[in-house]
Amino acid sequence: MNRFIARQPIFDRRMVVVGYELLFRTDLDNYAKAFDTERMSSSVISDSIAVFDIEQLTDNRGAFMNFDRTALVNGYASLLPPRLVTLELLETIEPDDEVLRACRTAKQAGYQIALDDFIDRPEMDPLIALADCLKVDVLATPQAELRAIVARRNRPGLRFLAEKVESQTVYQDAAALGFSLFQGYFFEKPTVVSKKDVPGFKLNYLRLLKELHAGPFNLDQVERITKQDVSISYKLLRYVNSAGFGLRNRVSSIREVLFLLGQDNIRKLVTLWALTGLGQTGPAELIAQSVVRARLCESVAQRTLGAHAKNEAFLIGVFSLIDVIVGQPIAEVVGQLPVSERVQQGLIDQSGELRPILDCVIAYERGNWEVFSRLAAQLGLEEAAFPELHRAAVAGAAELMGK
Repeated sequence: MNRFIARQPIFDRRMVVVGYELLFRTDLDNYAKAFDTERMSSSVISDSIAVFDIEQLTDNRGAFMNFDRTALVNGYASLLPPRLVTLELLETIEPDDEVLRACRTAKQAGYQIALDDFIDRPEMDPLIALADCLKVDVLATPQAELRAIVARRNRPGLRFLAEKVESQTVYQDAAALGFSLFQGYFFEKPTVVSKKDVPGFKLNYLRLLKELHAGPFNLDQVERITKQDVSISYKLLRYVNSAGFGLRNRVSSIREVLFLLGQDNIRKLVTLWALTGLGQTGPAELIAQSVVRARLCESVAQRTLGAHAKNEAFLIGVFSLIDVIVGQPIAEVVGQLPVSERVQQGLIDQSGELRPILDCVIAYERGNWEVFSRLAAQLGLEEAAFPELHRAAVAGAAELMGK
């Protein structure tokens, strides 16, 4: 499967390329065919790590990479080399406490911060104070406002980047106002580059996510799951052996890779790949919904069948929408998984001891109260306990999916 990224050069006053903005693309058409900023951001970050070589992609000159709020507060920047990467914060990000804390952490780690499509508002002062670069759309901003922005915000160490420069006159005017970096069609349009990705068995991402969030880090179990998927193994090895990771000696052991990365970075990487990969064939909402179901099935099973049924109940919940997510009949998908006969029976035949738990959860989810009451009574579950179980499941799913 081919993956695509567009890159557009950024020039200084001497007309020298100092870096590239990396842009989301789904094919060779040179425009973004998506409006989901989270997917676009996570896709570019993920592909620059796992598919492309970021040093080669940017000629080792640096990358401006779009970060939405989720990518920023989840610390995905830590997966990228700070000497090369400027975090370009989307204009939709507001400077709340969580955002400012994430920015300070990134700055301390050596990353630079740019504010994209900058519009000067007083409420942005805390972010401006942390910024290294303000990117201003010179096509959409009146000349008087451009002059005012530079005059108000100019300070040592802060650069102004003029984007959407479409003529020599616009370039010369921006330079005269104090802009030192420039980007736009006058210089060069974005260029789309593509590379084949190693296809992954998408369900392994969900299995690995479950293991990474299940409790204490079990290196043996994570290694076992990782080795079952050539795509995950390849991407982890490629990432750790990249120049950006800075190792002196090449690493060839999956176990050593996992040890070097640690649970937090593995979780970030796998979450990125899962969101990017699974989201291509089904809406991200379905993925989140399946994880809520999994958490809820797990809780119900513990109360009704006992702790021994928790893991199987989680699996029947998390795979309950997998046919829609991956676009294949559920019998084909589940038939490829090393799950128990009870899980297969519940998902494929819609029968067995676990099936009433899933049906009860689905009934509650859809507001089918008559069916829900009947199944809750059949399971011996108090209806009044369900809202709290559901709230806990939603919170657990949000944590699992990095929301």
